[in-house]
Amino acid sequence: MKIQTIVMTITMMAFSACETKQPSSGNAVPAAGSWVDLSHDFASDTIYWPTAEPFKLETVAAGKTEAGYYYSAYQFCAAEHGGTHIDAPVHFSEGNKPVDQLPVEQLIGPAIKIDVSAKAKADRDYQVNAADFQTWEEQNGRIPDGSIVLIQTGWSAYWNDRAKYLGTEKRGTEGVAELHFPGLAPEAARWLTETRKINAIGLDTASIDYGQSKLFESHRILMARDIPAFENVANLERLSSKVKLVVALPMKIRGGSGGPLRIVARVE
Repeated sequence: MKIQTIVMTITMMAFSACETKQPSSGNAVPAAGSWVDLSHDFASDTIYWPTAEPFKLETVAAGKTEAGYYYSAYQFCAAEHGGTHIDAPVHFSEGNKPVDQLPVEQLIGPAIKIDVSAKAKADRDYQVNAADFQTWEEQNGRIPDGSIVLIQTGWSAYWNDRAKYLGTEKRGTEGVAELHFPGLAPEAARWLTETRKINAIGLDTASIDYGQSKLFESHRILMARDIPAFENVANLERLSSKVKLVVALPMKIRGGSGGPLRIVARVE
């Protein structure tokens, strides 16, 4: 009897060990909800910095092969910083992380969204300040540690109009001088890095610094702390003030200062 009891006990333990465990909460994908693509596509009309070459896609093959099946392949040429893309810390901070060394954990996680579109509409050179974040916290609570911060200026509505989006259609240094679009004020970048612990930041304009910036101080402040920036983000109006999960995975360019980015959000 003792032997039978021992065998039965071991068998029950084995079955118990094989039971399916429920996934932990953490950053697991919420069961309910849908995905929102926060990325613009890449094509010949994709907006790039006035001094950068536009995106180019060339056909290598497209059509029926001699064997009778269809085959297509293309090659592309693109600057790191254009379209929906990431600025790695090394972009403005010597010796800091290039895009391929950014931890995946820093690019995937919960996010908060601050909407300053009304202020930006009234002033296309608007700079998001610390008071804007403090107002958000009064309504939503403290920005959680490890958050991805997203800023909605409403500028993605102008994506197909280069003049409205950048403030000019001119290229080269002449175009840079006439850039006008909203951005993050240096004092706000300093407040975020010194009083909060964020993983990354993004917005729906061509640069974290506003168009008329000459010193790119917000870039320098953030990237000195190894905080990457997402630029030309799309569809932020579809997000609430708090987002459970954002996934922002860039092209993994060894030693790169940035690269094309596919960023998506899970919304309930």
